[in-house]
Amino acid sequence: MRVAGARRRRASSTQWLTRQLNDPYVAEARRLGYRSRAAFKLLQLDQRFALLAPGRRVVDLGCAPGGWTQVCVRRTGADAGNGVVIGVDLAATEPIPGAVLICGDFREPAIAAAVTEALGGGADLVLSDMAAPATGHAATDHLRIVALAEDAFAFAEAILKPGGGFVAKVFQGGSEANLLAALKRQFAEVRHAKPAASRAESAETYVVARGFRGRS
Repeated sequence: MRVAGARRRRASSTQWLTRQLNDPYVAEARRLGYRSRAAFKLLQLDQRFALLAPGRRVVDLGCAPGGWTQVCVRRTGADAGNGVVIGVDLAATEPIPGAVLICGDFREPAIAAAVTEALGGGADLVLSDMAAPATGHAATDHLRIVALAEDAFAFAEAILKPGGGFVAKVFQGGSEANLLAALKRQFAEVRHAKPAASRAESAETYVVARGFRGRS
């Protein structure tokens, strides 16, 4: 599909619009009521690693606009009172039935305390699809997203119950060695995965850790 009025737009904007219009995941997300195509990344990770199940307590860091949170609610049954799903983001997120949405920085003590209170117990799963705004410099972007993943892991360590899981987005680049070493100490299994819904040209991948050993 071609984009009308392309001559009046910058090339990058036209390319983005064309890609969106021709992306089957965008159309499917719209059909199924998901707020973003990213929902399919979590659905595919869940299919492969069995991350979500009815009754589980899940925290979704960097949840806006809410695609991953919607998947969590549906898979845990939180909208029917069977699980707990908490979404946290610096940006305000439109309400999602069955989810507790907290606007703020999860690294701030008051926000962390609010998450802990809303959980009502240890978390079964902590998710992070966060990415810092791109600078266009691959090495810098890699370092920034790994730093976010490290912060998310530190948060997860404080709230996960034994046996729990952790998923975080990283960019390929080599600087995640310290994060992977820490995850391997704290989890029984650590894997890398690139869901089919991740665009082929994207450097993003996900680290999936299962079997949390408990806080040392």
